[in-house]
Amino acid sequence: MFWLLGLLIYGLIIGLIGKAIHPGDDPVGCLPTIGIGIAGTYTGGLISFLLGRGQFGDTSGIIFSIIGSIIFLAAWRWWTLKQQKRSFWTGKR
Repeated sequence: MFWLLGLLIYGLIIGLIGKAIHPGDDPVGCLPTIGIGIAGTYTGGLISFLLGRGQFGDTSGIIFSIIGSIIFLAAWRWWTLKQQKRSFWTGKR
């Protein structure tokens, strides 16, 4: 039970750091921010695995988690702007 609470807090922290570093407007709430942080942790784990530093399916450390969350935020922004038929770089139609 406490590992779930720890995962949610860790995801929130990583998501907030990733949103602070990633340029652009990402108007999402608390739960999507936690999801972005958790997805960034596993994306960072995949990057760590591809670099030969970890095992497949593992989470990563804080640096790779932040890098993963920035990558996930860029993909999130690309996907949402694509759905709205807006430019990724400018956000305009």
